[in-house]
Amino acid sequence: MRAYIIRRVLLTIPTLFILTILVFLSVRFIPGDIIDTLEVEMEYTVAIDREGLEKMLGLDVPVYVQYGRWIKGIFLEGTLGKPLFGFMTIEERIVRRLPVTIELGLMAIIIELLIAIPIGIYSAIRQDTPADYATRTAAVVGMATPNFWLALMVMIFPAIWWQWSPPMERIHITEDPWGNFKMFIIPATILGTAGAASTMRMTRTMMLEVLRQDYIRTAWSKGLRERVVVIRHGVKNALIPIATMIGSDIPMLVSGSVIMENIFVMPGLGALLLDALQHRDYPLVSGINLFFATVVITANLLVDLLYPYLDPRVRYS
Repeated sequence: MRAYIIRRVLLTIPTLFILTILVFLSVRFIPGDIIDTLEVEMEYTVAIDREGLEKMLGLDVPVYVQYGRWIKGIFLEGTLGKPLFGFMTIEERIVRRLPVTIELGLMAIIIELLIAIPIGIYSAIRQDTPADYATRTAAVVGMATPNFWLALMVMIFPAIWWQWSPPMERIHITEDPWGNFKMFIIPATILGTAGAASTMRMTRTMMLEVLRQDYIRTAWSKGLRERVVVIRHGVKNALIPIATMIGSDIPMLVSGSVIMENIFVMPGLGALLLDALQHRDYPLVSGINLFFATVVITANLLVDLLYPYLDPRVRYS
Protein backbone atom coordinates (compact mmCIF):
# COMPACT_ATOMS: atom_id res chain seq x y z
CA MET A 1 0.00 0.00 0.00
CA ARG A 2 2.78 2.41 0.91
CA ALA A 3 4.60 1.71 -2.36
CA TYR A 4 1.39 2.33 -4.30
CA ILE A 5 0.83 5.67 -2.55
CA ILE A 6 4.40 6.75 -3.30
CA ARG A 7 4.02 5.78 -6.98
CA ARG A 8 0.72 7.65 -7.31
CA VAL A 9 2.09 10.77 -5.65
CA LEU A 10 5.18 10.71 -7.85
CA LEU A 11 3.02 10.30 -10.94
CA THR A 12 1.14 13.47 -10.08
CA ILE A 13 4.34 15.51 -10.50
CA PRO A 14 4.71 15.05 -14.31
CA THR A 15 0.93 15.31 -14.61
CA LEU A 16 0.93 18.68 -12.90
CA PHE A 17 3.92 19.81 -14.97
CA ILE A 18 2.07 18.99 -18.21
CA LEU A 19 -0.99 20.76 -16.82
CA THR A 20 1.04 23.92 -16.18
CA ILE A 21 1.96 23.98 -19.88
CA LEU A 22 -1.63 23.40 -20.98
CA VAL A 23 -3.21 25.99 -18.70
CA PHE A 24 -0.50 28.53 -19.53
CA LEU A 25 -0.85 28.17 -23.30
CA SER A 26 -4.61 27.64 -23.55
CA VAL A 27 -5.56 31.19 -22.53
CA ARG A 28 -3.09 32.63 -25.01
CA PHE A 29 -4.96 31.05 -27.91
CA ILE A 30 -7.86 33.42 -27.20
CA PRO A 31 -7.82 36.32 -29.69
CA GLY A 32 -6.71 39.65 -28.25
CA ASP A 33 -4.90 40.53 -25.04
CA ILE A 34 -5.44 42.72 -22.00
CA ILE A 35 -4.30 45.83 -23.84
CA ASP A 36 -6.88 45.27 -26.56
CA THR A 37 -9.48 44.88 -23.82
CA LEU A 38 -8.42 48.18 -22.25
CA GLU A 39 -8.68 49.95 -25.61
CA VAL A 40 -12.21 48.62 -26.13
CA GLU A 41 -13.30 49.56 -22.59
CA MET A 42 -11.95 53.09 -23.06
CA GLU A 43 -13.60 53.19 -26.50
CA TYR A 44 -10.30 54.33 -27.99
CA THR A 45 -10.73 57.76 -26.36
CA VAL A 46 -7.39 57.53 -24.57
CA ALA A 47 -4.13 56.84 -26.35
CA ILE A 48 -2.48 53.73 -24.94
CA ASP A 49 1.27 53.20 -25.03
CA ARG A 50 1.19 49.54 -26.06
CA GLU A 51 4.94 48.99 -25.90
CA GLY A 52 5.19 50.59 -22.48
CA LEU A 53 2.28 48.57 -21.11
CA GLU A 54 3.62 45.32 -22.53
CA LYS A 55 6.98 45.97 -20.88
CA MET A 56 5.35 46.89 -17.56
CA LEU A 57 3.15 43.78 -17.60
CA GLY A 58 5.92 41.44 -18.75
CA LEU A 59 4.25 40.70 -22.09
CA ASP A 60 7.13 42.06 -24.20
CA VAL A 61 9.11 38.79 -24.00
CA PRO A 62 8.42 35.50 -25.84
CA VAL A 63 5.82 33.10 -24.44
CA TYR A 64 8.42 30.56 -23.32
CA VAL A 65 10.18 33.23 -21.24
CA GLN A 66 6.86 34.18 -19.62
CA TYR A 67 6.25 30.51 -18.88
CA GLY A 68 9.71 30.15 -17.37
CA ARG A 69 9.07 33.07 -15.05
CA TRP A 70 5.69 31.69 -14.04
CA ILE A 71 6.89 28.13 -13.40
CA LYS A 72 9.90 29.44 -11.48
CA GLY A 73 7.55 31.34 -9.18
CA ILE A 74 5.47 28.20 -8.59
CA PHE A 75 8.26 25.70 -7.86
CA LEU A 76 10.95 27.93 -6.36
CA GLU A 77 8.97 30.70 -4.67
CA GLY A 78 5.72 28.83 -3.98
CA THR A 79 3.51 31.51 -5.50
CA LEU A 80 1.15 31.64 -8.46
CA GLY A 81 2.21 35.23 -9.09
CA LYS A 82 0.25 38.46 -9.32
CA PRO A 83 -2.57 39.39 -11.69
CA LEU A 84 -1.76 41.85 -14.43
CA PHE A 85 -3.76 44.48 -12.55
CA GLY A 86 -4.54 44.81 -8.86
CA PHE A 87 -2.56 44.66 -5.65
CA MET A 88 -3.65 41.28 -4.26
CA THR A 89 -1.74 38.16 -5.24
CA ILE A 90 -3.48 35.29 -7.02
CA GLU A 91 -3.38 33.19 -3.84
CA GLU A 92 -5.11 35.96 -1.89
CA ARG A 93 -7.86 36.22 -4.50
CA ILE A 94 -8.36 32.46 -4.54
CA VAL A 95 -8.56 32.28 -0.74
CA ARG A 96 -11.03 35.17 -0.70
CA ARG A 97 -13.37 33.57 -3.25
CA LEU A 98 -12.88 29.90 -2.36
CA PRO A 99 -15.46 29.60 0.49
CA VAL A 100 -18.35 30.38 -1.89
CA THR A 101 -17.24 27.72 -4.40
CA ILE A 102 -16.65 25.13 -1.64
CA GLU A 103 -20.07 25.73 -0.09
CA LEU A 104 -21.78 25.51 -3.47
CA GLY A 105 -19.92 22.30 -4.37
CA LEU A 106 -20.53 20.56 -1.03
CA MET A 107 -24.23 21.44 -1.06
CA ALA A 108 -24.51 20.19 -4.65
CA ILE A 109 -22.88 16.85 -3.72
CA ILE A 110 -25.19 16.41 -0.72
CA ILE A 111 -28.27 17.13 -2.84
CA GLU A 112 -26.99 14.78 -5.55
CA LEU A 113 -26.58 11.90 -3.10
CA LEU A 114 -29.89 12.57 -1.34
CA ILE A 115 -31.67 12.35 -4.69
CA ALA A 116 -29.70 9.65 -6.47
CA ILE A 117 -29.12 6.96 -3.84
CA PRO A 118 -32.69 6.44 -2.53
CA ILE A 119 -34.19 6.61 -6.04
CA GLY A 120 -31.52 4.31 -7.47
CA ILE A 121 -32.09 1.72 -4.74
CA TYR A 122 -35.87 1.90 -5.09
CA SER A 123 -35.63 1.58 -8.87
CA ALA A 124 -33.46 -1.54 -8.50
CA ILE A 125 -35.68 -3.36 -6.01
CA ARG A 126 -38.74 -2.50 -8.15
CA GLN A 127 -37.12 -3.45 -11.44
CA ASP A 128 -39.31 -3.22 -14.59
CA THR A 129 -42.22 -1.65 -12.74
CA PRO A 130 -43.84 1.66 -13.78
CA ALA A 131 -41.86 3.39 -10.99
CA ASP A 132 -38.62 1.97 -12.38
CA TYR A 133 -39.43 3.15 -15.90
CA ALA A 134 -40.37 6.60 -14.57
CA THR A 135 -37.14 7.05 -12.64
CA ARG A 136 -35.01 5.81 -15.54
CA THR A 137 -36.77 8.23 -17.88
CA ALA A 138 -36.25 11.07 -15.41
CA ALA A 139 -32.55 10.18 -15.23
CA VAL A 140 -32.18 10.33 -19.01
CA VAL A 141 -33.99 13.68 -19.10
CA GLY A 142 -31.77 14.96 -16.31
CA MET A 143 -28.60 13.92 -18.13
CA ALA A 144 -29.82 15.52 -21.37
CA THR A 145 -30.90 18.84 -19.84
CA PRO A 146 -28.11 21.45 -19.77
CA ASN A 147 -27.84 22.90 -16.27
CA PHE A 148 -27.08 26.38 -17.60
CA TRP A 149 -30.37 26.36 -19.54
CA LEU A 150 -32.28 25.25 -16.46
CA ALA A 151 -30.60 27.97 -14.39
CA LEU A 152 -31.57 30.62 -16.94
CA MET A 153 -35.17 29.38 -16.92
CA VAL A 154 -35.23 29.65 -13.13
CA MET A 155 -33.94 33.19 -13.37
CA ILE A 156 -36.21 34.38 -16.18
CA PHE A 157 -39.68 32.86 -15.86
CA PRO A 158 -40.33 33.36 -12.11
CA ALA A 159 -39.32 36.99 -12.58
CA ILE A 160 -41.81 37.36 -15.45
CA TRP A 161 -44.68 35.41 -13.90
CA TRP A 162 -44.39 36.19 -10.18
CA GLN A 163 -41.89 39.10 -10.04
CA TRP A 164 -39.56 36.92 -7.99
CA SER A 165 -35.89 36.17 -8.45
CA PRO A 166 -33.41 34.16 -6.36
CA PRO A 167 -31.38 36.06 -3.74
CA MET A 168 -28.19 37.47 -5.26
CA GLU A 169 -26.65 39.29 -2.31
CA ARG A 170 -23.75 37.53 -0.59
CA ILE A 171 -24.83 36.49 2.90
CA HIS A 172 -22.20 34.90 5.12
CA ILE A 173 -23.27 31.75 6.91
CA THR A 174 -22.16 33.10 10.30
CA GLU A 175 -24.26 36.24 9.88
CA ASP A 176 -27.52 34.68 8.67
CA PRO A 177 -27.53 30.88 8.20
CA TRP A 178 -31.05 30.83 6.75
CA GLY A 179 -30.31 33.67 4.33
CA ASN A 180 -27.10 31.91 3.30
CA PHE A 181 -29.06 28.70 2.73
CA LYS A 182 -31.61 30.49 0.53
CA MET A 183 -28.78 31.99 -1.50
CA PHE A 184 -27.18 28.62 -2.25
CA ILE A 185 -30.06 26.17 -2.39
CA ILE A 186 -31.32 26.93 -5.92
CA PRO A 187 -27.96 26.88 -7.78
CA ALA A 188 -26.82 23.90 -5.67
CA THR A 189 -30.01 22.00 -6.49
CA ILE A 190 -29.61 22.63 -10.21
CA LEU A 191 -25.96 21.58 -10.06
CA GLY A 192 -26.70 18.56 -7.88
CA THR A 193 -29.61 17.39 -10.01
CA ALA A 194 -27.37 17.29 -13.07
CA GLY A 195 -25.00 14.88 -11.30
CA ALA A 196 -27.80 12.93 -9.63
CA ALA A 197 -29.00 11.51 -12.96
CA SER A 198 -25.78 9.59 -13.69
CA THR A 199 -25.27 8.65 -10.03
CA MET A 200 -28.80 7.25 -9.85
CA ARG A 201 -28.20 5.08 -12.91
CA MET A 202 -24.95 3.79 -11.41
CA THR A 203 -26.64 3.08 -8.05
CA ARG A 204 -29.43 1.16 -9.79
CA THR A 205 -26.98 -0.89 -11.87
CA MET A 206 -24.79 -1.81 -8.90
CA MET A 207 -27.80 -2.59 -6.71
CA LEU A 208 -29.18 -4.96 -9.36
CA GLU A 209 -25.82 -6.71 -9.53
CA VAL A 210 -25.63 -7.09 -5.76
CA LEU A 211 -29.21 -8.38 -5.49
CA ARG A 212 -28.27 -11.27 -7.80
CA GLN A 213 -25.40 -12.45 -5.58
CA ASP A 214 -25.55 -15.76 -3.71
CA TYR A 215 -25.37 -14.21 -0.24
CA ILE A 216 -28.43 -12.09 -1.03
CA ARG A 217 -30.36 -15.19 -2.12
CA THR A 218 -29.26 -16.87 1.09
CA ALA A 219 -30.57 -13.93 3.11
CA TRP A 220 -33.92 -14.15 1.30
CA SER A 221 -34.10 -17.90 1.90
CA LYS A 222 -33.60 -17.37 5.65
CA GLY A 223 -36.84 -15.41 5.69
CA LEU A 224 -35.34 -12.01 6.44
CA ARG A 225 -37.50 -8.99 5.78
CA GLU A 226 -36.93 -6.97 2.60
CA ARG A 227 -35.70 -3.94 4.51
CA VAL A 228 -33.04 -6.00 6.30
CA VAL A 229 -31.87 -7.73 3.12
CA VAL A 230 -31.69 -4.51 1.09
CA ILE A 231 -30.19 -2.16 3.66
CA ARG A 232 -27.99 -4.43 5.74
CA HIS A 233 -26.73 -6.80 3.05
CA GLY A 234 -27.21 -5.03 -0.27
CA VAL A 235 -26.78 -1.28 0.03
CA LYS A 236 -23.35 -1.31 1.69
CA ASN A 237 -21.74 -3.29 -1.13
CA ALA A 238 -23.70 -1.58 -3.90
CA LEU A 239 -22.58 1.88 -2.83
CA ILE A 240 -18.84 1.19 -2.98
CA PRO A 241 -18.51 2.43 -6.61
CA ILE A 242 -20.40 5.60 -5.69
CA ALA A 243 -17.20 6.84 -4.01
CA THR A 244 -15.56 6.71 -7.43
CA MET A 245 -18.54 8.54 -8.90
CA ILE A 246 -18.11 11.36 -6.39
CA GLY A 247 -14.47 11.71 -7.42
CA SER A 248 -15.46 11.89 -11.08
CA ASP A 249 -18.10 14.52 -10.20
CA ILE A 250 -15.45 17.00 -9.09
CA PRO A 251 -14.64 18.23 -12.65
CA MET A 252 -18.38 18.62 -13.30
CA LEU A 253 -18.76 20.67 -10.12
CA VAL A 254 -15.78 22.83 -11.09
CA SER A 255 -17.18 23.58 -14.55
CA GLY A 256 -20.68 23.93 -13.13
CA SER A 257 -19.53 26.44 -10.53
CA VAL A 258 -18.30 28.74 -13.30
CA ILE A 259 -21.77 28.73 -14.87
CA MET A 260 -23.86 28.86 -11.68
CA GLU A 261 -21.80 31.57 -10.02
CA ASN A 262 -22.09 33.83 -13.02
CA ILE A 263 -25.81 33.26 -13.61
CA PHE A 264 -26.71 33.71 -9.92
CA VAL A 265 -24.10 36.45 -9.33
CA MET A 266 -22.18 34.54 -6.67
CA PRO A 267 -18.69 35.83 -5.78
CA GLY A 268 -16.84 32.55 -6.11
CA LEU A 269 -13.85 31.26 -8.04
CA GLY A 270 -15.96 30.50 -11.12
CA ALA A 271 -17.07 34.12 -11.40
CA LEU A 272 -13.48 35.27 -10.85
CA LEU A 273 -12.26 32.95 -13.61
CA LEU A 274 -14.77 34.23 -16.15
CA ASP A 275 -13.97 37.84 -15.26
CA ALA A 276 -10.26 37.13 -15.70
CA LEU A 277 -10.94 35.52 -19.09
CA GLN A 278 -12.92 38.53 -20.25
CA HIS A 279 -10.05 40.85 -19.32
CA ARG A 280 -7.35 38.47 -20.66
CA ASP A 281 -5.59 38.44 -17.30
CA TYR A 282 -3.24 35.61 -18.23
CA PRO A 283 -1.59 34.97 -14.82
CA LEU A 284 -4.93 34.95 -12.98
CA VAL A 285 -6.57 32.58 -15.47
CA SER A 286 -3.57 30.25 -15.40
CA GLY A 287 -3.42 30.30 -11.60
CA ILE A 288 -7.13 29.51 -11.13
CA ASN A 289 -7.06 26.75 -13.77
CA LEU A 290 -4.00 25.19 -12.16
CA PHE A 291 -5.70 25.34 -8.75
CA PHE A 292 -8.82 23.64 -10.13
CA ALA A 293 -6.72 20.98 -11.86
CA THR A 294 -4.80 20.29 -8.66
CA VAL A 295 -8.06 19.89 -6.73
CA VAL A 296 -9.38 17.39 -9.30
CA ILE A 297 -6.16 15.33 -9.27
CA THR A 298 -6.03 15.33 -5.47
CA ALA A 299 -9.69 14.30 -5.17
CA ASN A 300 -9.22 11.37 -7.54
CA LEU A 301 -6.07 10.31 -5.70
CA LEU A 302 -7.91 10.35 -2.37
CA VAL A 303 -10.76 8.30 -3.84
CA ASP A 304 -8.29 5.69 -5.10
CA LEU A 305 -6.63 5.50 -1.70
CA LEU A 306 -10.00 5.21 0.06
CA TYR A 307 -11.18 2.33 -2.12
CA PRO A 308 -9.37 -0.51 -0.23
CA TYR A 309 -11.02 0.63 3.01
CA LEU A 310 -14.45 0.54 1.39
CA ASP A 311 -13.90 -2.82 -0.29
CA PRO A 312 -11.55 -5.23 1.57
CA ARG A 313 -11.21 -7.31 -1.61
CA VAL A 314 -9.17 -4.51 -3.23
CA ARG A 315 -5.47 -4.67 -2.51
CA TYR A 316 -2.79 -2.36 -3.86
CA SER A 317 0.77 -3.58 -4.17
